[in-house]
Amino acid sequence: MKVYGIKSCDTVRRALRELTAAGHAPELVDVRETPLQAADLARFAETFGEALVNRRSTTWRGLDEAARAGDPAALIAAHPTLMKRPVIEADGSITLGWDKETRAKWLGNPA
Repeated sequence: MKVYGIKSCDTVRRALRELTAAGHAPELVDVRETPLQAADLARFAETFGEALVNRRSTTWRGLDEAARAGDPAALIAAHPTLMKRPVIEADGSITLGWDKETRAKWLGNPA
């Protein structure tokens, strides 16, 4: 199981902690330290579209309108902290974020 995010992100840390407690062996891929491969980024963008961009982030607020109008994959390649986190991938499944439905999928209960 791979968890794509940023190690300093509270949501990512919570997801890693809960996944580990549930018996998973999550491997964190810190997208700030290890930029996403083009194929991974393309797959994420194809799967999640515009939802992949975290429009509530400080990075997003710092971008001008022209940059915001760009391709989501290109924006995330240039600014990894724009990616909504975490992206979790395992056993052919992929999810975005750490909401109630995502926790239920990976943890097997409606936490």
